[in-house]
Amino acid sequence: MKLGIVGLPNVGKSTLFNAITSAKHAQAANYPFCTIEPNTGVVAVPDPRLDKLAEIWDTDKKTPAIVEFVDIAGLVKGASQGAGLGNRFLGNIRNCDAIVHVVRCFDDDNIVHVVEDVNKPEKVDPAADIDAIDYELILSDLEVVQNRAGKMAKAAKTGNKAAGAEAAWLEELADHLGQGKSARTFPRTEGDEAQAAAFREMGLLSDKPVIYAANMSEDDLMEGIEHNRHYPVVVERARIEGAQVIPICAKTEEDIADYTPEEKKEFLAEMGIEATGLDNLITASYELLGLISFLTDGKKECRAWTIRKGTKAPQAAGKIHSDFERGFIRAQVVSYEDLAACGFSMQTVKEKGLQRTEGKDYVVRDGDIIEFLFNV
Repeated sequence: MKLGIVGLPNVGKSTLFNAITSAKHAQAANYPFCTIEPNTGVVAVPDPRLDKLAEIWDTDKKTPAIVEFVDIAGLVKGASQGAGLGNRFLGNIRNCDAIVHVVRCFDDDNIVHVVEDVNKPEKVDPAADIDAIDYELILSDLEVVQNRAGKMAKAAKTGNKAAGAEAAWLEELADHLGQGKSARTFPRTEGDEAQAAAFREMGLLSDKPVIYAANMSEDDLMEGIEHNRHYPVVVERARIEGAQVIPICAKTEEDIADYTPEEKKEFLAEMGIEATGLDNLITASYELLGLISFLTDGKKECRAWTIRKGTKAPQAAGKIHSDFERGFIRAQVVSYEDLAACGFSMQTVKEKGLQRTEGKDYVVRDGDIIEFLFNV
C-alpha cells in the first residue's frame, strides 16, 4: 500500500519524508522542484500492543506492520497542462492508494512560498493552496473521464446498453468535475459493481482518500496549535470533505528522527504529549487505507499482520502462508484488550473463557491475537 506525499513546493514534503523514513536521502532545500525523482520509503506502523507482546516474550524478532510512502515533487498551478514538472508527477500520484496532502501553516520570509510562478512568492493561504492542488488533480481527472465517456458513447451506438449506461453517468461525472468538485464527492449508485469497476480502472486522482498534514513551525509546537492562525482553516476544509487533519512540525520531526526510543520518550514527556505528530500521521494513514492488524506472538517472533477490514479468518491465515488458508481448520483467538485485562496471563484468559475458537466465517478484528490450526 502506497501513500503519496503531495503539496505545493517548499511546504515541507521532503522534510516530512525524511522524518517518516528516519533517512536523509530525500533532498530538502529552499527552492522549487528540489525533488525530481520520487523517493520511496517503507515505514513501521506504531503499535504499542506489539511492543508489549515482544517485551513479555523477550522475543527474538519483532516485525511490525508497514506502510509505504512516496515523496512526490511539488505541484504548481498548471501542472495538468505541463507546468512545473507537470503530468509526470501526476502519474506518480496515480500509482498511490491514498494521498497525504502537506499544507503550509507557518510564516517564514526566508522560505519562498510558490503557488504558480516560481519567480513570484505569494502569501501563505492554506485554503487557496489546497484549492491549487485539488484543481490540478481535478483537471487531470476531467481529461480521463471525458476520454472514457467518448469511447463509451461510441460503443453505445453499436447497441451496447452497458456502454450507454456508463456513458450517461460519466457525462454526469465530467460535469461534476467541471464545477471544480473532486471525484470523491461524486454520488455513486450503491451496489453498481460495473460503476465501481470503472472507477477502479480510471484511478482518478481526486477520488483517492486524503489526509491533510498541517505543517507548523517549532514555535507553534511549543506554544500550542491553538495559536496558529492557519490551522483552523485546514481543519474546516477537512471537516467539509470528511477527511482527517494531523498537526505536525516536519522540521522538529526530522530533528528527533534519529533519537533513541528513550530520548524520544523524554522529549514527548517534556512536550506533554503521548505520541509525535509523525506517529499519529502514520497510524492515520494505515487506517485511511482501511487496514487493520492481527497479531501472532511467541519467543521466536511477535508480528503484526496487515489485512483489510472485513477479512475472514481463512484469508487472514493465508497472509502467513498459503497452506494456512488452504488447510484452515479453526482459529484460536484472544483479543489484546482481554489479555491486557488479565494481566497478560494466558492461564487467566483461559480460566475466564476469553480465548475463543472461531471458524471460517469469523471476521478478524483489529488487535486479535491468533493461533491458526490447519491441515494439508
